[in-house]
Amino acid sequence: MKDEHSERSETAWLDAEEMAAWRGLVETFADLTAQLEGELLAAHRITMPEYATMVRLSEAEGRRLRMCDLAMQLHVSASGLTRRVEDLVRRGWVRREPDVADRRVINAVLTDEGFAELERAAPTHVDGVRRHLFDHLSRTQVRQLGSILRTLAAATGSPEAGSSAR
Repeated sequence: MKDEHSERSETAWLDAEEMAAWRGLVETFADLTAQLEGELLAAHRITMPEYATMVRLSEAEGRRLRMCDLAMQLHVSASGLTRRVEDLVRRGWVRREPDVADRRVINAVLTDEGFAELERAAPTHVDGVRRHLFDHLSRTQVRQLGSILRTLAAATGSPEAGSSAR
């Protein structure tokens, strides 16, 4: 049996360059997300998680997804999604309805009002993404970033590894 020290000594610790890249990724993502959410909240009273939920539903067939599938796509727990969807239901932007094929399954459905709100919020979001991210990168850097992210998505087994970014 290995002791705690021998297990730690086998860890391939990050070198300074890797650590800087890792921390840069984490911090930049958090900062970018906070900036985008601040803009969505100020203009539309929508959080980034709510926006992401509405986007996923808008892209689904019939603007509906099974709650379990939506939770998986958003990388949230079933209870976390239930709370998020409940807020959207209260606003009239999403409704819950039983699945016609399996009444035990609940679908989240983006309402016409929710779709209209998403259409109003999308320009704010896209303008923010452009201003805070893409305006600072050359076309070559954008291609490199896309390639890096597809590689990482494939390495994690993401079903969206081959798809375009949102």
